[in-house]
Amino acid sequence: MLIYLEHIIMGIVQGLTEFLPISSTGHLVLFGKLFGLREAGLLFDTMLHFGTLLAVVIFYWQEVVSILTNPFGRLTRLLVVGTIPTAVIGLAFEDFFDAISRTGQTIGLEFLATGVIIWAVESMRQGDRKFDEIGYKDALIIGTLQGVAILPAISRSGLTIAGSLLRGIARPDAARFSFLLSLPAILGASVLQAKKVIEHPIQEMYFMPMLVGTAFAAFFGYLAIRWMVRVISTGSMKGFAVYVWILGALIVVLQLLGLW
Repeated sequence: MLIYLEHIIMGIVQGLTEFLPISSTGHLVLFGKLFGLREAGLLFDTMLHFGTLLAVVIFYWQEVVSILTNPFGRLTRLLVVGTIPTAVIGLAFEDFFDAISRTGQTIGLEFLATGVIIWAVESMRQGDRKFDEIGYKDALIIGTLQGVAILPAISRSGLTIAGSLLRGIARPDAARFSFLLSLPAILGASVLQAKKVIEHPIQEMYFMPMLVGTAFAAFFGYLAIRWMVRVISTGSMKGFAVYVWILGALIVVLQLLGLW
């Protein structure tokens, strides 16, 4: 039963933190360090991302249908433009990012940086540009920020939402574009990982716990999207900034004491 509990915890952590501006990778590293959880492994990591991908598809089902039925439409082109810099950064620095993620030595500073970005954006004047007014330049800039967020504790959703707000996009539409832009990013990362997974056969005893963890990632990912859309539309993200500052400060202190 312990193995099921570990996979469920990691599924919940992945689902919630993928879409809240607090970094999913940073939290998986943090939970692994603090609670002694085993690393997810390449296959489970791929399945967790598939779970969060499923959450976006379910929540934005109408947009997904529009993309599939009109693959050369404006929304599809915007997502492609936004994904290009993410892919370039990810592929060019893949080994570097993997090394940083494995050690976890920089996540304290990265959590602190995420908090600074969120707080700063929330303190600025907000724009009112609608979803239909998002242009290719916007997509390129936001996609570049998404690429930078490959760093383990830099929040992908935090940076893309912040980038959207800085471009003057209205808050509900900033959330919508951020989460839709995650679709090709998560799908692309999953495909790249899947190629490596083929070379590493899975033991049968781990298959069901992985499925359970994936289901939890999808369910809690959906809840996180619903909540985050409401927070961005009617509230403030400064609470998330305070949260990651506390986490970042805790990790830095532990590192200074030699306990990390």
